[in-house]
Amino acid sequence: MKTKAMMVIMLFAMLTTGNTLMSQGGIKEKTVMVGGAAMYTTKNIIENAMNSKDHTTLVAAVKAAGLVETLSGKGPFTVFAPTNAAFDKLPKGTVENLLKPENKATLSGILTYHVV
Repeated sequence: MKTKAMMVIMLFAMLTTGNTLMSQGGIKEKTVMVGGAAMYTTKNIIENAMNSKDHTTLVAAVKAAGLVETLSGKGPFTVFAPTNAAFDKLPKGTVENLLKPENKATLSGILTYHVV
């Protein structure tokens, strides 16, 4: 599908990092910065993506596709997560069209293509 080929992919790997932050319990926690927000290994893909200002379109798409519960489940998952800038490079109206309820299956297929 042409839409799949047009999506720019950025690796959004939650568990591969050398950075650490202190968690609320005072325990060091591995993190990576994405979209100006720390991604925590103690949070799932959805919880982390919702903190990224660069992935708001992706979060909206995951919700529209009905994949929140799936991606909130036990992983590990690696998501090749298109940024808002990547979605902006799609032809005008593509994202809006994919977010329509009648295109849920197509959107789900595109998004699951980006999950390992």
